[in-house]
Amino acid sequence: MPRADMPRADFNGLAVLALESRRAPETAKLIAGRGGRAIVAPALREIPLASNLKGLEFVTALIEGRFDMVILLTGVGTRALVGIAEGAGQREPFLAALRRVAIVARGPKPLAVLREINIPASIAAPEPNTWRELLAALDDAAARFPVRGRRVAVQEYGVSNPELLAALAERGAEVTAVPVYQWALPENLEPLRAAITAIGRAEIDVVLFTTGVQVDHIFAVAAQMNAEAALRRGLSRMAIASIGPTTSEALRRHDLVPDLEPSHPKLGILVEEAAARSAALLARKRPTTK
Repeated sequence: MPRADMPRADFNGLAVLALESRRAPETAKLIAGRGGRAIVAPALREIPLASNLKGLEFVTALIEGRFDMVILLTGVGTRALVGIAEGAGQREPFLAALRRVAIVARGPKPLAVLREINIPASIAAPEPNTWRELLAALDDAAARFPVRGRRVAVQEYGVSNPELLAALAERGAEVTAVPVYQWALPENLEPLRAAITAIGRAEIDVVLFTTGVQVDHIFAVAAQMNAEAALRRGLSRMAIASIGPTTSEALRRHDLVPDLEPSHPKLGILVEEAAARSAALLARKRPTTK
């Protein structure tokens, strides 16, 4: 923890791009509070599946006792499942069914929703809350909450995680994926297009990635603009901050190496540590030439 007399981490006027959607105002405020020029260009939106049939099927199956374990990967998805049950007039039977099975939470967001509905979690994955930590937590708790031979439902979050599903199957689970919502590009793409153009013109210094979908979407839109090469050139001269390992994996899939991950995968800590380190990172990535 920094001493009171230590200088405050500050962007010192650097242009900082955030790709947040739901938390866009909060992110802009955090960047400005650290002396950055905030540029917010939402890179995604969460939309319900065209049909909630899979969710409804899961709610019915859980109430009927056809699952032994439920893995909750996101808070938004957990809340959506409760909403699906409520819309079907099955909220209380659904909550009662959740209390009868082993509940595994990937991180603090599904845990927060579980607290709201008074459902205890049997297992919680530790930071940085990726599927790998979730599997390790399951392995550690195998004596109390075995996976082998159990019927396991996995609440998905926009894109499927084949590695997690395969690892559960390898451990002997009967796995059912439960897609609840998916990611789409923003309805208004102009801010993201403008940000891609600005990156190509070397007008942005720092970019904050808070989910892997943002990485995929910024490259998808750049490809539509025929600007992928310019985007890559611009990013090579910027400080690239990733909120955690899952997002960093997405960056590496696009042949990018994140310059920093925060000490804890929290938005406020990401902004603070990016403010503290960006100047040094940029000095290395933009060497002066004589």
